[in-house]
Amino acid sequence: MATSKTTTTPKTTTATKSAAATAAAATKAATATTTARTSKAATAPKAVVDNTSGGAEQVVPGPMMRKKELIDAVVAASGAKKKDAKPVVEAMLKVMGNALRDGRELNLHPFGSVKVRRAKDMVKARVLTTKIRQRKPEAIAAANAAAEDTSE
Repeated sequence: MATSKTTTTPKTTTATKSAAATAAAATKAATATTTARTSKAATAPKAVVDNTSGGAEQVVPGPMMRKKELIDAVVAASGAKKKDAKPVVEAMLKVMGNALRDGRELNLHPFGSVKVRRAKDMVKARVLTTKIRQRKPEAIAAANAAAEDTSE
């Protein structure tokens, strides 16, 4: 049979220690979360071979890309001004979202081919299960080389 220990410290001291411990734990958790985000940003996702699914790779997800980061990446890749690129990216995302909502397939190379497999209506959202098929970089390079050979 378990016995409980009783302490003779006043309740105010225990409450103060409890509040301080809670604040310290919250600060530690916030620091750990920030550290995890910054350390994940520097590493690429790792692929792990899963032999149970017929050779498919299980991908460990990297950090999430937000719209602001996408716009910054488009600006860096295109050399366009941010004020010019932002409305274009936002319009593109709106068009893609509407197409997926309508059940249309997207064929956007090199991004890939996107098909909606299942759609489930929830109270505040619609959950889409999609399949994205991307060509491997080697296949793209081979197709580009073949296209150059035929154009000569």
